[in-house]
Amino acid sequence: MTPRPTRRSVVLGAVLLTVAGCGSGGGDAPGERADGGGTLTVWLMVDARESWPELVASANSRFAKAHPGVKVDVQYQQWTTKNQKLDAVLAGRNVPDVVEMGNSETTNYIVNGAFAPLDPKTFDRSGQWLPALADACRSEGRTYCVPYYAGARVGVYRTDYFKSTGITGAPRTYPELISALDRLKARYGAKDPSFSALYLPGRYWSAAMGFVKDAGGEMAVEKNGRWQGALSSPKSVAGLTTWKKLMDDYYVGDRAKDNGDQPAVIGQGKVGVFYGNTWEAQAAADAKSGGDPRLKDKFATFAFPGPSGELLPPFLGGSTLAVPAKSTRQELAADWIRIFTDRESQRQLVAANTLPNNTVQLADVAAGGINGPAAQAAARGWVTPLAPGWTSVEKSNVLPEMLERIATGKASVGDATREADRRIDAVINER
Repeated sequence: MTPRPTRRSVVLGAVLLTVAGCGSGGGDAPGERADGGGTLTVWLMVDARESWPELVASANSRFAKAHPGVKVDVQYQQWTTKNQKLDAVLAGRNVPDVVEMGNSETTNYIVNGAFAPLDPKTFDRSGQWLPALADACRSEGRTYCVPYYAGARVGVYRTDYFKSTGITGAPRTYPELISALDRLKARYGAKDPSFSALYLPGRYWSAAMGFVKDAGGEMAVEKNGRWQGALSSPKSVAGLTTWKKLMDDYYVGDRAKDNGDQPAVIGQGKVGVFYGNTWEAQAAADAKSGGDPRLKDKFATFAFPGPSGELLPPFLGGSTLAVPAKSTRQELAADWIRIFTDRESQRQLVAANTLPNNTVQLADVAAGGINGPAAQAAARGWVTPLAPGWTSVEKSNVLPEMLERIATGKASVGDATREADRRIDAVINER
């Protein structure tokens, strides 16, 4: 699963204020089914077309039986341009009826009234939705979107390197992880100074924040109705200090880069372990992704252990589905979402090697499969702070720039986090 980039045009504030004025009054009247015909427009990301087209077809077929007069027009969007397009259409009246959102994108739209409220009780297994997805859909006691699917990062290792080094299995504890990395470094790093026992580039913020979370720290906290940065708290600093030591001990490479080209780097064959999405293990052996086909079947996954003794809390990527407040077919849109996210649809997602939206069906993910460790880690998943201005924080690159300064030794953990908190405080309460 790709990271969910958050992009916002400079006119978003004005656009969403216009939407907020409309509320949900543009939707169907109470009790009105609006089944007489017409088109329901659904915006899904290209992931659905590429990875589970059968689910889309099945949901549309089931919807057609319930609403035979309504055509579903699924329009596939790119992550890099979707929000810009959405901001533009929300300024007018011709809006999609359902829109997929990355779970880190929802808060700003919700607080500015862009989405219609939904009744969670009408959606299958809403009481068991993954908390990191469900929380991204809520504001002031109301629900504005529905969790769709999830993805959790895990440890990925070269099985041939482990075997040749005498490591008998995936690490289950942090001491076992450190022992494995030490042995990989001694065996391969001694021969090749460009070998990384652990690939952990400096600007890989979601990995670094996992150590913050594992230490009990936070990126930001809310106090008395106002958000403020919390990266300079003692627990956050402790987590980042551990992350920095892990990088110093086992990573060889450019510390001023992120993980965007991770599969291609792993494909060069000079990495023993990396932390990432399960699909990246497959991409590292795919020439189309810059990987090496000779590495096919040489990767395995494990739930990455944290220094605390628990699993390292992963950033829970994933998507939600919302109904724009300006949609004139809100009831139909909600019905389509109900079908597309019910237990039958989630079963099809699991079959497509994707994590479901609820804790019950996490148990259906094969423990021995590539996604088994991700399902295990997902219960400790987290999302970015649900603050109105977090989009601005991401847009200003506060976290990657802070981490780069720490990773390259340009600033201490304490100095870098204090500066980051000042930058966060300046924008995090913006709407």
